[in-house]
Amino acid sequence: MGFPDERDTSTESTPRRSRRARDAAEPGGTRNPFEPVAAAGSPRKAKAKEPVAAEPAVEPVRRSTTWSPYDEGKRSRGPLWFTLGGLAVLGVLVAGLVVMFKSGDSQQAQTEAARRTSAPLPSAPPGKYSYAEARKTDPDPLTVKELFPAKKVTVAGRSYTMTTTSKIKKCADGATGGKIQKALKSGKCTQIIRATFRDKAGKVMGTVGVANLTSTKAATKVRSVGSKTDYVKPLTGKDSLTKSLGTGSGGTQIWMYGHYAVMIWFQNKDGSKPDKKGQKKLFQAVDDITKATVFKALDARTLTGHSGA
Repeated sequence: MGFPDERDTSTESTPRRSRRARDAAEPGGTRNPFEPVAAAGSPRKAKAKEPVAAEPAVEPVRRSTTWSPYDEGKRSRGPLWFTLGGLAVLGVLVAGLVVMFKSGDSQQAQTEAARRTSAPLPSAPPGKYSYAEARKTDPDPLTVKELFPAKKVTVAGRSYTMTTTSKIKKCADGATGGKIQKALKSGKCTQIIRATFRDKAGKVMGTVGVANLTSTKAATKVRSVGSKTDYVKPLTGKDSLTKSLGTGSGGTQIWMYGHYAVMIWFQNKDGSKPDKKGQKKLFQAVDDITKATVFKALDARTLTGHSGA
């Protein structure tokens, strides 16, 4: 599956203050240029006019297209659906069933209120993700508590329970596929933190993971290799539902956010391929959970460069 937006690098000097503003500025959006269509009916004859030199044609920019019913930019892109035989943690991949979801000035650092000085305050790093552009300006390691502070997430009456978490330093153990493992290694990944969730009704479950890389460029590389064979490894839980996570058909996607790669895997409880209605429900769960957890935490890092937990 290819859910919320793929994050791109940027040279903007203004740090990002909201996800919507950042997403809207990223290239490779979900809309494709459309060719003009002539109106129906026969064309009328017109009087001959002096020939006018035609302006040179402009080659349209061609971009890959994805669509989501909750399209807000790249974070809302639909996932690629494919079929896994057996537990994904065992890395047993069978013939895949693939479906695309149609789916101001530099900020000044805060100082203590009691401190008074005539010296100028330091400016935040330039770029869309400010401090979070690179590990050098955002050095604190991620923590489980920072990314997933509560066991339950509730959004507009929809409730989700976190069943298990994992924090690993050997990043290859948190991902499946040779290309993504290679990209994590070359990007000097130091940790992957994952958490698995299920909805209240017990019909939807999935894993959200964040990889800590050295730079925006490295995170972009990890995002670019995401596919039906390269994705976050589903994290199985001990409860009756999420212990089977990773079997059957699942949706996966990777987004870049500064020097982080946000990776997801979500599926129906029985691993069945969802219809359009089911796809919307799965995407809604991903959107609810990631906005309330990982993206909220990473938004804070763009402003401070430090862990909020």
